[in-house]
Amino acid sequence: MRAPGAVRPAEELVSGDVRLRRWRVADVGELHRAINESLPHLRPWMPWAAGDYDHAAAAAFLARCEDSWNSGEAYSYAIIAGELAGACGLERRIEPDGLEIGYWLRPRHTGRGLATLATAALVEQAFALPGIERVQIWHDAANTASSGIPRRLGFTEIARRTPPRDPLAPGEVGIDVVWQFTRAATGAGQAVSPGASQR
Repeated sequence: MRAPGAVRPAEELVSGDVRLRRWRVADVGELHRAINESLPHLRPWMPWAAGDYDHAAAAAFLARCEDSWNSGEAYSYAIIAGELAGACGLERRIEPDGLEIGYWLRPRHTGRGLATLATAALVEQAFALPGIERVQIWHDAANTASSGIPRRLGFTEIARRTPPRDPLAPGEVGIDVVWQFTRAATGAGQAVSPGASQR
């Protein structure tokens, strides 16, 4: 549990054509619509997208986002590109000096570099937090679209976790691919390029 006065990332970021902003309880209707439009696209990779996603599930997600932000366990953002385009966030799920990045987009917003811009902004924010030395992205080996983002941003693939685990979603093969970017890499000229500004 983080103290109430702990350093946290900015609540709103701008990175190229995308704006990231902290989720609000009032986003429930828009989130519910976006996820339901995206379920066929998300189901192969997201275990939480397996069944129906009702209004109560969206409200519960936003309540967890609020609690996690306040505790410092996760920092979740809406990705805005004219409308709600998806979601992304930083989570404390790896070593104490690291954060994991996750993301998803509505199908009509894929292929435009939005997740790459959002991820670059999150890396910058992660390294602005005290004690954070590494950022990781995990995805299933079958999810080749997700591998493009860490490749473009200069992450290094550091592991393929085998033997396979039980797949968590229908598109998975159960092999986790782990990508990492370190604070030291930024000093060595290996850089996450799209810049972000805080608001």
